Amino acid sequence: MPEASSSILLLIPAYNEESRIAPVLENYAVYFREHHPSRFNLIVVLNGCTDNTLSVVEAASKKFPEIHYTNIPEPIGKGGALIEGLKLAPEADLVGYVDADGATPPAAFDELITQCATADCVIGSRWMAGSILRQEQTFRRQFASRVFHAIVQSLFWMNIRDTQCGAKVLRKEAVEMIHNQLTVADMAFDINLLYALKRSGYTVREVPTEWTDQVGSKVQIGRTSLVMLLSVIRLRLYYSPLYRLLSPLRPLEAWIYRKLSAPPPLK
Repeated sequence: MPEASSSILLLIPAYNEESRIAPVLENYAVYFREHHPSRFNLIVVLNGCTDNTLSVVEAASKKFPEIHYTNIPEPIGKGGALIEGLKLAPEADLVGYVDADGATPPAAFDELITQCATADCVIGSRWMAGSILRQEQTFRRQFASRVFHAIVQSLFWMNIRDTQCGAKVLRKEAVEMIHNQLTVADMAFDINLLYALKRSGYTVREVPTEWTDQVGSKVQIGRTSLVMLLSVIRLRLYYSPLYRLLSPLRPLEAWIYRKLSAPPPLK
């Protein structure tokens, strides 16, 4: 197990989550106050919220001192929010993130922390034997997920079954080493993170997890799938000698992301 003194920083990226995030924050604060007292901090990274998410998070932070937040006015995407949040990695021994919808319960995230004793990064997987799915994804989402996995595997050969599960824990040393390689601002951020870790020689362990597919997902299968496809192709090029030669196409790249209403890759 991680050392008893290991401190934990949990990041939750949030975009217009006023109706779902309050119970998630309370559940995590109560659980970790009981199981990891004085060693746990949670930071909500709000980005581009136009609803009442900020007020909900502020109320939670007043009730639970473990909860903090940073508010980024621009909609910089899940990846952009996590890149900003991961800059705080030096403040804890272990840093992780989960989705704001509560798909990953606190005990399941805590299990990833335990597994991090013998790996640099531990990720939850919904596609391994032993995983517990409280609510199955629709066939359409499962199909899109498996097609995307096949594309990622053919481009990066990471041999990871579930790159997109929103529950991951990393050692701070690994985050500090690969942070400058993180450039994907949209939902394909996880591919960027995992490939950077693998390229840099860090160990990534995939373990079964508990997951509940939540109502109100912001994933639009068609548009999201297209954005993620473009992102992984760009990422593959980013790690190739061709990327510098394609610099004249940067304006076209930005135009495409704007047309898709997606956050553009970070510079």
